[in-house]
This record gives sequence, structure tokens and C-alpha cells, in this order.
Amino acid sequence: MLTIVAIIIACFFAMNIGASGTAAAMGPAYGSGAIPKKRNAMLLVGVFAFLGALAGGEVVRTIGSGIIPTSIVDVEIVIIILAAACLSLFIANLLGIPLSTSEVVVGAIVGAGIAYQNLFFDKLIVIVSFWVIVPIVAFLLAYVFGLLVRKLEKKYPDLTGKGKWKKPLVILLIISGCMEAYAAGMNNVANAVGPLVGAGLLDITPAILMGGFFVAIGALLLGGRVLETNGKRITKLSLLQGSTVSITGGSLVITASIFGLPVPLTQVTTSAIIGIGTVNGGLRLWQKSILKQIIKVWVVSPLFSLVLSYGLILLFKQGDYYTLFVVLSVLIATGGAYSMYQSAKQERRSTFDDGGGI
Repeated sequence: MLTIVAIIIACFFAMNIGASGTAAAMGPAYGSGAIPKKRNAMLLVGVFAFLGALAGGEVVRTIGSGIIPTSIVDVEIVIIILAAACLSLFIANLLGIPLSTSEVVVGAIVGAGIAYQNLFFDKLIVIVSFWVIVPIVAFLLAYVFGLLVRKLEKKYPDLTGKGKWKKPLVILLIISGCMEAYAAGMNNVANAVGPLVGAGLLDITPAILMGGFFVAIGALLLGGRVLETNGKRITKLSLLQGSTVSITGGSLVITASIFGLPVPLTQVTTSAIIGIGTVNGGLRLWQKSILKQIIKVWVVSPLFSLVLSYGLILLFKQGDYYTLFVVLSVLIATGGAYSMYQSAKQERRSTFDDGGGI
């Protein structure tokens, strides 16, 4: 019975991955107008994410057994890890924020490792290092290529997509978006099914097939708001600029997947979009507020899933109610303090808007 529960949670988690991780892959194509309808963009994402999942075995092995030893992973631990990660991701999807599924699931696994005082720190350090390195590389590459693209578009105006090159550029952008969706499936499906494989509940092949199917379903059913955020609310892209973003992000994620490293696809894509936006003359004020909101969720999400996983293990596996009470009290107090700060900030803003400021 518990095995069935674990599989159901993994499938639901895979659907949220489809919304948060893979729907963002078509953001540049949708944002630039190459694919005007969200439904068509999400359909392409679903198909190519499923195909990418078939090549994601190395990342599945890392998630399943590369962070904590399989000796402490049983069906109950799998349920707790997936539930903590899934809840964090689901809340972010409701807010329309492109969240890193890799950070969420790794955070939940680390929470379990801390609870049992058994972590592979060397592997964890490598993974976290690449969380920082890969988005920075994506930004730098997109910025450099963006400068080249801007020069080409100034020299050859048809490359902006308004002349005879429009159709070839549209095709290029759609192909590059499909490439990034493939990369998303290759890297992110492991986040849902890796714990199942680590506990021996499923073999790699059926786990990948199941995870890939539900990621595709999630992209179709839940990906609209995240697609809107990544595609149009951050910066406006030309067709060639959009191709630059997708090719940059897809190449980096596929390379990481070959080495079995779970990396934050949405951070890579958004960093590349920011690189292009910087070339275009910087980001507008309202676009900066969107980025600030995304960054906050990126920082909080792995910590939230870590604490949630750790607390659930203390409650259901170890019966350590005192430590659980302390952890939850700190979490609630931190959340309350942040909420009060936001309320005070909003009140001050309203005062100035009403003419009460200096």
C-alpha cells in the first residue's frame, strides 16, 4: 500500500515538474511570438521532455543513491522526500514562479540525510557548486552571443524576423526550444523517480517511462502560468535572441545530464534571458520585481523542502517531538517575521502613494 502511495506522489510530482521545469523551455519561443498559442508550445514541450527522459538514467542514479546511502532509504522515507519536494513545487506553481525542481528534491533528500546523520558531502558539494556555476556560465554565454546577435541584426535587419528570414528564424527558435525541452526531460525527470529507484521500488527503465509520461501531462495541464512568466514578463526577445537562450540553456543542461548532475534548468534559462536583456539595455523596473520574486523562491525552496523533510522524518520515523517542535517554531517565527516586514513595507508604500511621505 505504501509503495502505491509513493508512486502516486512521484507521478504528481512529475506533473509539477512538467509545469515548472519543462514549460519554461518554450518561454523564449512563446515570448518572441514564434509560437503564438500557449497550448501548442506546451504540447511540444511535453513530447520532447518525454523523449529526453528516456536518456536521463545517469541523473536518476545520482538522485537515487548519490546523495544519501540506499541503506537508509525505505518506502516511508521516499514518501516523505517526495511529499516535501512536491508541496514546495506545487506552491510555487500556484504562484506562477519557475522553480528549480532539482533544488527542491535535493533539499528534501538532504533533510533526510541530516535526520539520519548520513550524507555524501563530497557529491553534495559538487552538485551545489554546479547550481551556482551553470547559471553564471549561461548568463555570460548569452551575454556574449547576445552582443554578436545585436551586431548581426543591426547589419542585416532581416535577421530581426521582419523580412525574408522570418520563417527560417521561427523554425530555428522552435527547434532550439524543443532541444531545451529535451534537456529538461533528460535532467529533471530523475527528480521525481530517483527516490523510487534508490529505494528499490522501481527499476530505472519503468521509472523513467512513468516519470516522462507524467512530466508531459504536467506540461500540458499546468504549464501555462510559468510559460507566461518566463516568456513575456521578463524581457522581450527577437527570434534570434530567443534561439540563443534556448541553445545556451539546452546545451549546458544536456552536458550536465551526461555526467549525472541535477542542475536547475529554470535558473539556467532565466539567467540566459537576463543576459540577453542586459544586452538589450537592461531590465525595466517591473521586470526587476519579477526577477526578485523568482530569486526569493529559488533561495527559499531548497531550505523549505529540507526543513519540511527533516521535520516529517522526526515526526513519523524517529518520534523526536521536542526537536520537531523547535524546528517548526523557528520556521514559523521566521515566516511570521518576514510577513510582518512585508506588511510594514507595503504600509509605508501606501503612505507615500497617498501623499503622506516626504
